[in-house]
Amino acid sequence: MRTLRVKGMSCQHCVKTVKKALEEIDGITNVAVDLESGEATFEETRPVDNELVRDKIRKAGYELG
Repeated sequence: MRTLRVKGMSCQHCVKTVKKALEEIDGITNVAVDLESGEATFEETRPVDNELVRDKIRKAGYELG
């Protein structure tokens, strides 16, 4: 299980947006996003490039912390 800090989330819409962005990445499964902690967790079925993850989060309107 991998955990990321996501900056800029303020509501459940944000949570859904981040979850969707991560689920679109090939190799990522079981995504969970928690607004209160500001964390996203997921499993990798294969190695996923960190820059790809960062780019997807950025394009969704958020930053990794």
